[in-house]
Amino acid sequence: MRSILRILAILLFLSASPLAFSQEEKPVLVQLEEVAIVDQKVMMPMRDGVRLATDIYRPKGDQKVPVVFSRTPYNFNTYGNGEMNTRTLETALSWVKKGYAYVVQNERGRFFSEGDWDILGTPLTDSYDAFEWMSKQAWSNGKIGLLGCSSTAEWQMAAASLKHPALAALVPQGYGAGVGRIGQFQEQGNWYRGGAGQMLFTAWLYSTQHDPMAPKLPEGIAQKDLLRLQRFYDMAPEYPRVDWKEGLSHLPVKDIIKNANGPMGIYEEMITRKPNDPKWYQGGLYHDDMPFDTPSMWFVSWYDVSSSPNIALYNHARQNAISQMARENQYLIIAPVLHCSYTRASENTIIGERSVGDARLNYDEIITAWFDLWLKGKENSTISNMAKVTYYTMGSNQWQTSDVWPPAEAVMTPFFLDSEGKANTRNGDGKLVAKAPKKAHQDTFKYDPMNPVNSYGGNVCCTGNAVQGGAFDQSEMELRDDILVYTSAPLEEGVEVSGFIESYLYLSSDVKDTDVTIKLIDVYPDGKAYNLDETIQRVRYREGYDKEVWMENGKVYEIKMTPMSTSNYFEKGHRIRIEVSSSNFPRFDRNMNTGGNNYDETEGKVATNSIHHGGKMQSRIVLPMIKK
Repeated sequence: MRSILRILAILLFLSASPLAFSQEEKPVLVQLEEVAIVDQKVMMPMRDGVRLATDIYRPKGDQKVPVVFSRTPYNFNTYGNGEMNTRTLETALSWVKKGYAYVVQNERGRFFSEGDWDILGTPLTDSYDAFEWMSKQAWSNGKIGLLGCSSTAEWQMAAASLKHPALAALVPQGYGAGVGRIGQFQEQGNWYRGGAGQMLFTAWLYSTQHDPMAPKLPEGIAQKDLLRLQRFYDMAPEYPRVDWKEGLSHLPVKDIIKNANGPMGIYEEMITRKPNDPKWYQGGLYHDDMPFDTPSMWFVSWYDVSSSPNIALYNHARQNAISQMARENQYLIIAPVLHCSYTRASENTIIGERSVGDARLNYDEIITAWFDLWLKGKENSTISNMAKVTYYTMGSNQWQTSDVWPPAEAVMTPFFLDSEGKANTRNGDGKLVAKAPKKAHQDTFKYDPMNPVNSYGGNVCCTGNAVQGGAFDQSEMELRDDILVYTSAPLEEGVEVSGFIESYLYLSSDVKDTDVTIKLIDVYPDGKAYNLDETIQRVRYREGYDKEVWMENGKVYEIKMTPMSTSNYFEKGHRIRIEVSSSNFPRFDRNMNTGGNNYDETEGKVATNSIHHGGKMQSRIVLPMIKK
């Protein structure tokens, strides 16, 4: 009897508990099918007959809904290795619950999509045709918004230039690989920086480009057959892992993927292009002579590969959009994170080795409010109360706002390079000073392309294990004799640096071409030296990217560097530092110093390079400073 009473008491307790008989959460596909019409492997036709594999998730019922559209080169197939992949389904469920159709599509030639793939060479007509098809569906309200980060964002700007009437809003995040030329930034989709090659695409294309000899499904397969096939074929090749610390060192550069036994593809052609090759102006890159007229919520991060050109594109859209409506509806958010890592910020965000505090932001609320405004016509306080620019200042570790970028209160303030000719290493006599030195000096170093300065942290992505992005203590690196180090006196009061950073260096060399690199550093009182941003200039392109102009032995040239960007508070007692050298490898490819192609060379020359300062050659860095 006592046992029975004990059991009854336990049951009564459990029935009163809020956790009583709780069921395991339903699988996401089951949840999705309860509220949505799931239509996978829809083969959307393009004007040339090629069909693009598309998954469509839309609310049940007869209501017309707006479309949140993501197009990607990446695999979003629902099944892989015999198991269900839920990431896309979870995203779809979120948008369907908010009253949107979520549509995700593979680029031409990727996975189940038909045709041939070419990075950013996909015809712009594919975008227009997709907009046309979606806007004409019976379930569509005729409004489309674009959402994505990196490769899922980079095509948005060029697509917007087509001005399809259904395209109502953009949310591009980490979109630099879609920026061809914006003012003085001519990166051609992050392929170049200052005319020097960025090596991220070498590693990325190894695991992305489709070998032309790889097997493909035949064209014209019916949807019902694709739905069956997708359960046990995801069309994703499996690439052996490569140690890119070693792999990117292979010469010649054009054979790096071949040397890693990787797939053949577009890389072998792209590596031969110069910064102004006509092929850059075909396909999916956005250039500043193209129209733009779409409200956009731009997302940038301080430790991404292309924060400066990304911000420049925001300014371009705000100043040059066709209509006043579009010009007034450009918003920018800049976070202190790595490439596409916005939602990974935490209460104590660590970027590399440096803590930048609580960098969290409610991105879901902002993006939803943005699409509610432009795709549903719902005014909301989230957007109406939002500043045009929301940016995170490292060092003071706080979100701030401004109506413009750079902030209007930022004053461009020069710091001049100075030394007695021995600025090599952090133990040298290099200084940053507020007054232009009257006496001329030069600091000289040897640049050997076979022993380049190694990249350590930085504003980078997609290089595998070769470079870890973020802020790292550079002080040990600064013991190399081929790095010139210039440091200010300890600051008597704290100062914020927020905006574009200009730098002008006077260079002479004994070779016909070389590179100049620069890095901006926040030096703590204990000596830790955290990198903020970096850039490079290939000297042959100092007069423009449409021509190559060689140096004369010993002649001094003014080199205007591609602008850097940051928002950092240098606390009282900290020092401002720059490093100057001729390599930052494998963040950027090595200049072989010969004046040759670089991409097909296996032997280089050692360059004797000198930075001149003082007198008539005032090498300097110009910082956008805000006194607090």
